[in-house]
Amino acid sequence: MSDIAVRVENLGKLYRIGQIVGYSTLRESLMNLAYAPMRRLRKTGDGRQKTEQKTEDGRQKTEESGLRSPVSSQSPVSGPPSSVPSHGNFLWALKDVSFEVKSGEAVGIIGRNGSGKSTLLKILSRITAPTEGRVEICGRVGSLLEVGTGFHPELTGRENIHLNGAVIGMKKAEVKRKFDEIVAFSEIEKFLETPVKRYSSGMYVRLAFAVAAHLEPEILIVDEVLAVGDSAFQKKCLGKMGSIASQGRTVLFVSHQMNSIRRLCERCIWLDAGHVRMVDHTVKVVTAYEAASSSGPFQLTTRTQDNNVPARFLRWEITEPKTEQPNLLTTLGTVTFKMRLQVNRAVRDGQHGIQLMDGDRKLVWGTAVDRLELDPGIHEFSYTLATLPLRPGPYYWQVSLWDKGTLLDLWDCLPELMIGTKPLTHPRDEGAGVLNVPCEFHVEHLQ
Repeated sequence: MSDIAVRVENLGKLYRIGQIVGYSTLRESLMNLAYAPMRRLRKTGDGRQKTEQKTEDGRQKTEESGLRSPVSSQSPVSGPPSSVPSHGNFLWALKDVSFEVKSGEAVGIIGRNGSGKSTLLKILSRITAPTEGRVEICGRVGSLLEVGTGFHPELTGRENIHLNGAVIGMKKAEVKRKFDEIVAFSEIEKFLETPVKRYSSGMYVRLAFAVAAHLEPEILIVDEVLAVGDSAFQKKCLGKMGSIASQGRTVLFVSHQMNSIRRLCERCIWLDAGHVRMVDHTVKVVTAYEAASSSGPFQLTTRTQDNNVPARFLRWEITEPKTEQPNLLTTLGTVTFKMRLQVNRAVRDGQHGIQLMDGDRKLVWGTAVDRLELDPGIHEFSYTLATLPLRPGPYYWQVSLWDKGTLLDLWDCLPELMIGTKPLTHPRDEGAGVLNVPCEFHVEHLQ
C-alpha cells in the first residue's frame, strides 16, 4: 500500500469573479437527498454514472464517476486548458499546483491572503471541484475551514456532530463513543440542542474543531479559522493537532502564525499567487517566506550615497557564515556582519551605536563604541559574535553615528535580519522568550 496520503498533480481552479453561492435550506438538502437515488439511475452501459454540471465559466461539462472507496478518493480531471478562458471576469485561484504528502506527515501551507490556500483546502476537502488537474486522497478526511463550512446551519450542535461523522464514513457507534469527548472539548454543552446558526463565531469554531479532531480522520485539514477563537482555545487546538500528528495521522495546516507552523509541521508548502513557490523543510520555507514578506524578493538593500550629509550608512550584510541571502542566519555558531559607511566630513570624537530589536521593536541586544576617528571616504564596520541564539523570525538593526554629541546618521537597516535556525525553546509562544538556546535535562533519584 502506498504511503502517500495526498497527491496533487497540475491542479488548477478557475473562478468567475462576482459569482455568489449560498447555502441551501434544510428542506432543500433533504429534497436533494431524496432525489439522489433517481439521479443514480442515469447510468451508461458500463455502469458508470454521467452527470452534467456547469463549470465556473458557464460551460456545460460532462463527467463520468464510478463508485468511490470511503478511504480513497480522486477528484475529476477537467477538459484541456485551452478550452478555459484566460481573460475577462475570471481568476485562476490555483494554477499548475503539484505536491505529495506522506501518511503521518504534518504539513503547513503558507502564503499571503489571496494566494490560493483556502481554495486548495476546499478542493482537498471535496467541497469544490478543480477546473483542471488531479487530486488523490487516501484516508478519511476531517476538515475545518472557514466558519460555516461542514455544518448545516439549521441543525443543532448534536445533530451536526452525527452528520459530520456520517459524512466522513464513520459508523453511528463510533460517533457515539466519541460524543462526550467532543462536547467536553468544545465547551458548549449548554447549547448542544440549539441550531448552530445561532452560535457565535467562537462557539461555532470550538464545536467544529472538536468534531474534526475527535472523529479520528486519517487526514485532518485545518484552515486559519482557529484565529477566531481566543488564545487559550488556540493553544488547546494546537496541542490536539500535535497529538494527532504524533499518532501517525496526516495534518494539513494553514496559518499566518509562523511560530505555530514551525512548532507543528515538519514540511511546508508556500503558495504565491496560486502557484507553488517552495516546498521544503519548514524552517527553510518559513524563513524564506518571512524574508520575502518583510522585504519583498531579496535584494541587497543599498542606500544611495549622498555627498551633502556629514555621514551615511549605506548597507549591511552577514559575511560569515555566507548564505544565498546575506540577511539570513541559519546557525547558532559564530556570526560576523558588516556595516558600510560613507563619511563626507572628518569625524574626530565619534560615537557609534548599534541595537537589535525583535518583531515588536523591543530591544534584544545593543552595544556602542566611543572615540572614533574617521577620515572622509568609505568605511566598513565589522562585528563578530560568538553566537546569536535568537528564536526564528524577523529582527531589526538600528545603527547610529554621532560626532561630539551631534547625530550624523540614524538608520533602520534594510533588509531585516532573518533568523532561520531550528526552534529549540518552549513549544508555546508565551513560554519561549527571545533566546533560542539548547538545553539538556536530566533527572536523578536521590532517595
